[in-house]
Amino acid sequence: MRNALLTFAALILCGCQSMGETHMTSATSGAPIVFFDIAGPDAATLKAFYAGNFGWSIDADNLIKAGALDGALRQDPAEKIIYIGVPDLDAAIAKVNASGGKVVTPKIPIPTGTFVLFADPAGNRMGLVQLK
Repeated sequence: MRNALLTFAALILCGCQSMGETHMTSATSGAPIVFFDIAGPDAATLKAFYAGNFGWSIDADNLIKAGALDGALRQDPAEKIIYIGVPDLDAAIAKVNASGGKVVTPKIPIPTGTFVLFADPAGNRMGLVQLK
């Protein structure tokens, strides 16, 4: 799964690279969700489901165009992950750890920045992304 995540991460954030650091947080809206992924044991079935039910455009690499937010499908155990853009990854990691969450991956460098996965207090996995 780690190899799938690393390969996938290089793809997932390519659509986010145009987002400048000034867009990463706002006093009125907080840190934005910049990407999502949906995983399951059969990516073809997921592709048919989401394209058929919601009209999402899903390309050959399983990258999703779903309105204003891009995403991707992964063939892995079932889960969904949202990726939250932050201007300072180290500060965000410290806050997550101090408030009952837990970082569950090391920092993973990708061409457009760096990300980690964390678990919230209920165990939901999410991503934190700092773009270059």
